Amino acid sequence: MNIKRSFSAWRQARRTFNELSRLSARELNDLGINRGDIASIARQSYNVER
Repeated sequence: MNIKRSFSAWRQARRTFNELSRLSARELNDLGINRGDIASIARQSYNVER
């Protein structure tokens, strides 16, 4: 993967992490996400882009 695509995918993962981190516990629960899972979910979105 070239550097530009890799950096773009990383930025998307970071954006996902930040957006999920801003949600309340209730909103995360509605989505079926635990706060401890946010980093893992963000990494998964990065790996999908690869």
